[in-house]
Amino acid sequence: MASVVEYKGLRAGYHCGYCDSKEGKASCGMWAHSMTVQDYQDLIDRGWRRSGKYVYKPVMNQTCCPQYTIRCRPLQFQPSKSHKKVLKKMLKFLAKGEIPKGSCKDEPMDSTVDDAVVGDFALINKLDIQCDLKTLSDDLKESLESEGKNSKKEEPHELLQSQDFVGEKLASGEPSHSVKVHTVPKPGKGADLSKPPCRKAKEIRKERKRLKLMQQNPAGEHEGFQAQGQPPSLFPAKAKSNQPKALEDLIFESLPENASHKLEVRVVRSSPPSSQFKATLLESYQVYKRYQMVIHKNSPDTPTESQVRLVPVSFEDPEFKSSFSQSFSLYVKYQVAIHQDPPDECGKTEFTRFLCTSPLEAETPPNGPDCGYGSFHQQYWLDGKIIAVGVIDILPNCVSSVYLYYDPDYSFLSLGVYSALREIAFTRQLHEKTSQLSYYYMGFYIHSCPKMKYKGQYRPSDLLCPETYVWVPIEQCLPSLENSKYCRFNQDPEAVDEDRSTEPDRLQVFHKRAIMPYRVYKKHQKDPSEEAAVLQYASLVGQKCSERMLLFRN
Repeated sequence: MASVVEYKGLRAGYHCGYCDSKEGKASCGMWAHSMTVQDYQDLIDRGWRRSGKYVYKPVMNQTCCPQYTIRCRPLQFQPSKSHKKVLKKMLKFLAKGEIPKGSCKDEPMDSTVDDAVVGDFALINKLDIQCDLKTLSDDLKESLESEGKNSKKEEPHELLQSQDFVGEKLASGEPSHSVKVHTVPKPGKGADLSKPPCRKAKEIRKERKRLKLMQQNPAGEHEGFQAQGQPPSLFPAKAKSNQPKALEDLIFESLPENASHKLEVRVVRSSPPSSQFKATLLESYQVYKRYQMVIHKNSPDTPTESQVRLVPVSFEDPEFKSSFSQSFSLYVKYQVAIHQDPPDECGKTEFTRFLCTSPLEAETPPNGPDCGYGSFHQQYWLDGKIIAVGVIDILPNCVSSVYLYYDPDYSFLSLGVYSALREIAFTRQLHEKTSQLSYYYMGFYIHSCPKMKYKGQYRPSDLLCPETYVWVPIEQCLPSLENSKYCRFNQDPEAVDEDRSTEPDRLQVFHKRAIMPYRVYKKHQKDPSEEAAVLQYASLVGQKCSERMLLFRN
């Protein structure tokens, strides 16, 4: 199945959930009937992102809160002290049942449906009704059969060569198309590149002691030290054991036989839904609903203490059953009045539409990961029940994090951070068989929004330049972002978008059950706005995708 999309154009001047601006948001969107994993990989490498079947791209130089695509390089990733604390906390809980005292602030990975889409519920619901995929699929199949041998045979070969070239870059662990940016930070902002890097006091003390020993015994034979053409190191045997533990060692540290809890992570395909996914859908949805109501406060305002009445959350309880209708009505009224959300935002329809359905076609090539490519749910099972679900896409070059929801009763485990570390480890595991799959995409980094800056703590990581679509290490981007919300990270003034649309006439259009190049389609169109929309689409998706994907026009 080819990628089939309907471009919906620019939507500007609507509410932003990041800065609470009433009319500051701006993005372009399209409805994806179907999409190959390679096309989606190329799209997210141009700043696009999906929510369900709706694929959108922020207009970076217009929107109030520019959203930069961020990716982590798992092959070089080393967990920080705070990451290690989260992993140790989980191990203590599993081994001994220890629950940390006090509240723990979590960092959920994309904990809400991206705000570019939050205001689009009505639009997407309408699009979902208008876009009849079955009819479109039949029409497309008929069109493809009629095309027969007319399709070019050289294109798949060219695409394969391109993938191999990118694969060599990715296998090295270095960012593809990365650029060097030499930026002198302002005083007090960022590292001073003219000075040596800071070192820990412990390392400095060790160095002083080593030099002192060398001065006392120039031959380098003091207490077992021997000079062998290079400076002797202090406690060489211990230094080897002090090597930092790998992420996998921290996650999969052995537990005692009488461990208090058992945690299991299962990866199940969500689209098309596997039998395991179908069997656990209701339980997974219940976790999502509780997450929305408790974590995101999608529930009525907390009443005063004198009005509180504790009722078991069970339809078997008569008091809960009798008050459910009134309680739900109050909740709907609250959502509409306070959050301007549709009445069934937390309903199963929205859960299915945004977190279960996906336009990505399932692909299982022999050289790909064992689970194949496409959309999956990574379920966290604790003692036989689901406590968290990470929604992910597995693509040719990366694992892309879509969403996370979890049982609020286990907030103390910092499941947002823990799941991100598990997904990084999962990416490293997939890389062992599929070498080009070596990146972990974390969605959008928003420097102007404090609650979204935490993604920059997973390093090494890169940000996508919004003009030339090259990857730049985040350390080189931060000084510029301190001065301006919108930045071009590529400092080469001559650099341009290498995949910009240069031949729009080669864009593929699907119209009236037939596939045709845009040069043929435009001969029958007299509306000037039609051409403007098509050219805007071509510039946003790039030349490669415009030639591979089918732009549906009715």
